[in-house]
Amino acid sequence: MRKFVFQLGIFSPKTPPRMALTQDIRFYKYQGTGNDFVMVDDRQSIWDLGNTARISALCDRKFGIGADGLILIRSHANYDFEVVYFNSDGTQSFCGNGARCAVAFAAYLEIINQKTRFLAIDGPHEAYLDQGMVALKMGDVSEIVESLGDAFVQTGSPHHVRWVEHLDDYPVLEQGQLLRHDPCYAPGGSNVNFMQKLGDAEIFVRTFERGVENETLSCGTGVTAAALVCGALTQQKDIQIRTLGGNLRVTFEGNTQTGFTNIWLIGPAQQVFSGRFCQEDFH
Repeated sequence: MRKFVFQLGIFSPKTPPRMALTQDIRFYKYQGTGNDFVMVDDRQSIWDLGNTARISALCDRKFGIGADGLILIRSHANYDFEVVYFNSDGTQSFCGNGARCAVAFAAYLEIINQKTRFLAIDGPHEAYLDQGMVALKMGDVSEIVESLGDAFVQTGSPHHVRWVEHLDDYPVLEQGQLLRHDPCYAPGGSNVNFMQKLGDAEIFVRTFERGVENETLSCGTGVTAAALVCGALTQQKDIQIRTLGGNLRVTFEGNTQTGFTNIWLIGPAQQVFSGRFCQEDFH
């Protein structure tokens, strides 16, 4: 039987890590607009990065803790910290909401104060915290390209973007699976975003995420891609985004001719609970 010890209160960030001392690993559950993650303080670099089966088991919503992904916070000589992100199937990519939650976690651990510069799989990022919100500077985007009659944007992870009407009733799962595995995106596949225009500077976005292989309540890199596509059409540079998990905001400079720079993904990030799990139960 797998054993979990949950605590809805807050652990002291000054308590030393237990990973090397016992078989119990302390974790923290975070969510950013419903995109949820298991967080582990791995500044001692003890976690076995090759054990993807453990990651999948921990993220399983029936038999594990349950999450869209797992995030390790590691030390780095040239940055405040490094974010090592895994999708729930054990694959790696950049995750915008995950990175925002990692910044909130790093602040909780007292690694940073209000501003930070950290490393992720797609390169360095800046971020800051302000009254419960985390603003994350995304990488520059050089272009939006046509793909399968829709748009494709690389925002640290690949994103197919399709305009639709009546998004509440749209078959996101079925269409997302088809586009995610389209041969034009082989071999890695693409995330798929469906968006509905609510105004010149407001959209509703639903995302099918590769690696999770399902619709998630929110996707940070996905809403960023959708916001750029919207802005390219409406000439707006401050886009409000509604997702099933809450509201996000994307601001940027530039256009389709010059490329997009100074892109910021802004939204909440919250610690939900914390606890411990036994390594022996997740080989």
